[in-house]
Amino acid sequence: MSEPKPVPLDDQLCFSLYAASIAINRLYKPMLDEMGTTYPQYLVLSAIAEHQEMTIGAIADRLSLESSTVTPPVKRLEQAGLVERQRGKTDERQVHVRLTDAGRTLVQKSRCLGDTLIERSGMTSAQFQSFNRQVQAFLDTLTRSP
Repeated sequence: MSEPKPVPLDDQLCFSLYAASIAINRLYKPMLDEMGTTYPQYLVLSAIAEHQEMTIGAIADRLSLESSTVTPPVKRLEQAGLVERQRGKTDERQVHVRLTDAGRTLVQKSRCLGDTLIERSGMTSAQFQSFNRQVQAFLDTLTRSP
């Protein structure tokens, strides 16, 4: 009896999503370099911009990361003058992070990333939004507790 053939990478969704993520990062890199930021820093800024102010823990939750992974980019963003950190008044273990004016300006400037991605995708804006909702629904299903 012969062994089953391995599934080609192109037939594996995990590889397609991985390769797409790498391609997006390569597309974004020159634009992010011009803005003086990295992709992880961009994600942190975008998360904070959704809520005006967040704790390190909330940023980590939003990005599906550990707090210890979020702290270094936040510190670099603070050194660059894009965010401010402040210990919680009632709980000093919590570190609150908010955008500075320069951070808000950079978030606005970074809109070109999504616009460029939609343009390069060959999809209309509506098609792109629909595709994104499908990927989000898939992710929600995978991360839902059994």
